[in-house]
Amino acid sequence: MQRRSLLKAAIFTAAAGALSACAHTEAPRDIVDIAASNPEFSTLVTAVQAAGLVDTLKSDGPFTVFAPTNAAFAALPDGTLDTLLEPENKDKLAQILTYHVVPGAVTSDQLAGQRMNVATVEGSNVHIDARGGKYGPGVRVNDANVTSADIMASNGVIHVIDKVLLPE
Repeated sequence: MQRRSLLKAAIFTAAAGALSACAHTEAPRDIVDIAASNPEFSTLVTAVQAAGLVDTLKSDGPFTVFAPTNAAFAALPDGTLDTLLEPENKDKLAQILTYHVVPGAVTSDQLAGQRMNVATVEGSNVHIDARGGKYGPGVRVNDANVTSADIMASNGVIHVIDKVLLPE
């Protein structure tokens, strides 16, 4: 009789543990969800919405996104962002934003010690230099610094940069 009680208790405990694990498990977040949850990317999220790229960046990917912060957008010349966010400039905004996206999920360890040109979704190349420099280790994308790397999403990876990249 005591064995049966112990077995029931063990089954109940295992079932309760499994249910509680399911209740606390979050669904993996995609690139847009991660950006939208971080106040430092509010300008980027607004721009992605204005350019009509939300569905693209929520798709399976994978993508590598070099994500400019609000401060990076604020450093653009006066009026540039406001002009880009106007509906008639949607194509130009989409061009700039897709210049920040590389097909595939590329993490910092895959870049370490290398210098290369990489094709973006926009069609042009960005120059990545992950060899470090006179100020220590670091990664540069064109003239922007990667300030935080390897924010993993369900459909790729985000690297935070301190400047907005502009295609030539």
